Amino acid sequence: MRVHHLNCGTHCPLGGALLDGASRGLLATIPTHCLLIETASSGLVLVDTGYGLEDVRRPHARLPWLWPAILNARLHERATAVRQVGALGFAARDVRHIVLTHLDFDHAGGLEDFPHARVHVMAAEREAAENVRKSFVGHQRYRRKQWDGVQAWSAYGGGGEPWLGFDAVRDLDGLPPEILMVPLRGHTLGHAGVAVQSDRGWMLHAGDAYLHHCQMAMPRPGMPPGLGLYERIMDSDRSARRLNQDRLRQLRRQHADIVVFCAHDAKELAALQDRG
Repeated sequence: MRVHHLNCGTHCPLGGALLDGASRGLLATIPTHCLLIETASSGLVLVDTGYGLEDVRRPHARLPWLWPAILNARLHERATAVRQVGALGFAARDVRHIVLTHLDFDHAGGLEDFPHARVHVMAAEREAAENVRKSFVGHQRYRRKQWDGVQAWSAYGGGGEPWLGFDAVRDLDGLPPEILMVPLRGHTLGHAGVAVQSDRGWMLHAGDAYLHHCQMAMPRPGMPPGLGLYERIMDSDRSARRLNQDRLRQLRRQHADIVVFCAHDAKELAALQDRG
């Protein structure tokens, strides 16, 4: 399988290096890292979608009022997954499956741009999104208008077969065995990573299980203070999030051949795009 690394939405919040650890100016640069996977038997598969066409065209109707302002989301049609799929020579109908790490608005905004795709998600995540708890963060992060037109869902319970110390959901409906969902509860109640065995070996898209590459450093993980505050604000289960970050660090230490990356780290995205 061939894997393309896409940035489907850039955030430039005020704070610079306090948020991304690298910027020299006032604004940080935080991408939304999605995958496009070419499979032999299942067509194209997206891992997350980033922002969609309607998010770009009608942001006030589709997106929460506060979070995109804080994140300073740069919404451009050319950055949407459907336009990037087209730029690679494919059509939207060629995308047959979308595997979601979670349903936050910056990860699920493009679902309706691919009407022929089946959407795969953890059952706990869909339940959390459909039955938002009475909390400010919950109502900001989940936007029903982004997915109320989706016709084909596959939702999966927790647990599964072992995969390098993690439980992994295998036998995803219509997908090859080289694509696995790895439950990583914490950032949201049904958050998952997506493991992919590409032509170059295994990789794990950890979604928002962590937010900055320094969090995976051993023996002293860290992260920019502003981003750390944001992470804590967005936690749904902090103890589970911390536990899973420990497990991800152990995975990287014990299996150096496996590429682990998150959804919002510019350095990781650039390295994987350079790698081809």
